[in-house]
Amino acid sequence: MDPDALNLFKQVLQTPSPSGYETPIQTRIREYAGKFADRVTTDVHGNVIAAKNPDAPFRVMLAGHCDQIGLIVQHIDDDGYLYVQQLGGWDPQVLLGQRMNVWTTDGPIFGVIARKPIHLLSDDEKAKAPKLKDMWVDIGAANKEEAAKRIRIGDPITVELSYHEMLNKRVVAPGMDDKCGMWVVIEALRRAEKSKLKCGLFAVSTVQEEVGLRGARTSAFGVDPHVGIAVDVTFSSDCPTIEKKEEGDIRLGKGPVIFRGPNFNPKVVELLISTAEANDIPYQLGAAGRPPGTDANAIQLNRAGVATGLVSVPNRYMHSPVETICLDDIDHAASLLARFVEGLTEQTDFTP
Repeated sequence: MDPDALNLFKQVLQTPSPSGYETPIQTRIREYAGKFADRVTTDVHGNVIAAKNPDAPFRVMLAGHCDQIGLIVQHIDDDGYLYVQQLGGWDPQVLLGQRMNVWTTDGPIFGVIARKPIHLLSDDEKAKAPKLKDMWVDIGAANKEEAAKRIRIGDPITVELSYHEMLNKRVVAPGMDDKCGMWVVIEALRRAEKSKLKCGLFAVSTVQEEVGLRGARTSAFGVDPHVGIAVDVTFSSDCPTIEKKEEGDIRLGKGPVIFRGPNFNPKVVELLISTAEANDIPYQLGAAGRPPGTDANAIQLNRAGVATGLVSVPNRYMHSPVETICLDDIDHAASLLARFVEGLTEQTDFTP
């Protein structure tokens, strides 16, 4: 993996991007993509669109969402504690005991989410899963007035951002969903050789996927692609308690997952598979019996319809502060997409 590309991956994982507040990470993507793209633009929704051959009549769109799940300040009580709404889907249990950052206009403010010690919990409290409405963020403020001088209602919050390496090229960070997919599409754009491209290639860092696939919908309308590939994460089933009969046998380090199902154009799927096999790129197959909650859903239904595929990165512990992926999988995913788009021509027929 190119050292600059790996460095970008580490940087974006430590850059805040809660849904609706993606500007810091999008600024970084614009700067990086400007080194090799023919054109980099940002639309009014906040999507960053980097392109090679942007004026070509045949257009291919690669989409990875940059937003991560987070929280938003809803209320400051008289003692200076912050109560929150969620941005995206949280299991509240994973938030207890977490270090947090409130992202204010003047910079981050550190806080924690906790509850009273186990010694003081009643048997009933111990038996019940905590609810988000009963949690608070403690920033150390003495009272509401002190907290309100630093924090405004609507400020976004994330768990403390970090990047840690483990054995076997496994890496851990909050926001792997879907900063690794966003990295894949930008890296695929960089790796695709312009001399081999017979299409306009658009890599889009989409916004607000976690709150309704919103950025993919608007950016796909603007790009108007003939072919669209979304890159997201999917459940890795190589850990305890996940049933392979229900979720499939998906493993870290065994390659990106090419999905099959009604959301995905069958010719796009077969071409992704044949591209992987021709280039000795490891891959896994996944099944989706209905359109999943990814950008592929929105792209497929754009305008008169788009020939759509979904390539996913296996991810353990999704929507938690310790999301885990394998670096080999994102590396192979980027190569797969670069070789895939190099083989497309305007004459390629994707009609089922």
